[in-house]
Amino acid sequence: MIELSKNAGINWAGRLNSNRDEKTGFRYGVISQNEISQAWCDSAEADYGDPHCPKCGRQADKLEAFGETFANGIPNEFTTDPHECDEFACVDCNHVFGSESAFGDTPNGFYYDRDGITAACGEDGDIFVTKSPYFTYAQFCSPCAPGACYLIHPVSAENADNRCYCFGHDWFEDGAAPYPVYSVETGAEILPA
Repeated sequence: MIELSKNAGINWAGRLNSNRDEKTGFRYGVISQNEISQAWCDSAEADYGDPHCPKCGRQADKLEAFGETFANGIPNEFTTDPHECDEFACVDCNHVFGSESAFGDTPNGFYYDRDGITAACGEDGDIFVTKSPYFTYAQFCSPCAPGACYLIHPVSAENADNRCYCFGHDWFEDGAAPYPVYSVETGAEILPA
């Protein structure tokens, strides 16, 4: 049995709409990746950011964006790395290079964008669920995530301002979320299988 609190917490966002879906009014749900570690590790993809030129640091363009300019080969004034694929170009320093040089060695974070769920996790290990077919009611987060709700601190449904997106039961190893799960579409509670 999940114990629900009546303490909604403090909304550190005040009147701002930070960490909230402006279209639906649902708040973003926050959960530590340790709570769903295996499901997150199996499903999340690395985010290396935008490609940048290894020489000047300018944001790089995909070679195909140049269309006919490079269709018949790379112009002579451009330098290429013979050990890399020709994928990106920098017009500032006339350099063509591959993804090996365009991205850093470590990801900026991880993300998931499938099955109606959009979530992202940065270096701090907290996952922000920014879209989902599921929601729950949870306490507001600390000032570190103003306006978002911390999923492992569920509150009773009478706290309507604390509706937040969440992961479904199938994301947890025992097949049951540590909070009640509701359908965004119907509002009905979804019980563990």
